[in-house]
Amino acid sequence: MPGPGSEVAERATVIRAALLDAGAQLVPAGAHDDEILLAVHDRDFIDHLAGVYAEWVARGYPGHGQDRVVPYVFPTAGMLDGLPSHVPYATHGRAGLYGYDTMTLVGPGTWEAARGAVDAALTAVALVASGREQVAYALCRPPGHHVTRRAYGGSCYLNNAAAAAEGLRQAGFDRVAVLDIDAHHGNGTQAIFYDRSDVFYGSVHVDPGAGWFPHYVGFAVETGRRDGEKTTQNIPLAPGMGDRAWLDGVTSLISAISDFGATALVVSLGVDAAVDDPESPLRVTTDGYETAGRLAASLGIPIIAVQEGGYHLPTLGELVLSTLTGLIAA
Repeated sequence: MPGPGSEVAERATVIRAALLDAGAQLVPAGAHDDEILLAVHDRDFIDHLAGVYAEWVARGYPGHGQDRVVPYVFPTAGMLDGLPSHVPYATHGRAGLYGYDTMTLVGPGTWEAARGAVDAALTAVALVASGREQVAYALCRPPGHHVTRRAYGGSCYLNNAAAAAEGLRQAGFDRVAVLDIDAHHGNGTQAIFYDRSDVFYGSVHVDPGAGWFPHYVGFAVETGRRDGEKTTQNIPLAPGMGDRAWLDGVTSLISAISDFGATALVVSLGVDAAVDDPESPLRVTTDGYETAGRLAASLGIPIIAVQEGGYHLPTLGELVLSTLTGLIAA
């Protein structure tokens, strides 16, 4: 996962510049109420994320050298060991209540950026649901696929792809699939839909067992639960596999999505598996990304592409453009 300085605002500007130079139409994100957001995230989690930085400032933590909300203790199952959990009064105690790592900090503008990314995803949903577009791309930053129903982490704060999938469901698409091609497993998206039969989640990613985030989940044995049994498919790959194995994984997921009978598709479009990316574990080429887009387009169903990872600024725009070129090729 990206360390400090990788998940930066310039990611969005270089992607936007590349797409505009290629003739893409820019549609500003419209504001949306919280209905769809609350279908994929709990209200107390949303309220915490929206207000914790202002509370952090009001209680003087920046004056002690802490200019971001920095968690240092997490109420894990092992810590509680069956004891009842309580919500701490102290802000520094509560900082880790809805987070699960120490690298995803909350600062000035975090909530506004995360909420705006959800609006971008839902604007793309509206373009497709209205019939105006067959394919729409949401330039979301920060990314979101690591966010569960009530916890953030992995440089993600709200789950844009999950919001897009839920938005498509509420717009009348009866079976929605999420194809996650980010280098890392989207544990949050999987968790949100793990018990549901109407949303399929498929991911091809670097093997978390080989030392890659999110480490604890993202294995092939995870296939869904209860009503969602067999609606999750993970294809973990060894580091350095390159285009052939990665595209074989994408092809397998496209086949599973077709068998699922998806009527709309969300692509979690991470390009951090690319050869030059500082987070690259899989060595995928630009041509590989365009081919992946073509494979998704072959389904012949409406598509929302939601930006996830990708951290090599000199090639980031080209990689996203190549994938989108594949998606609109059909």
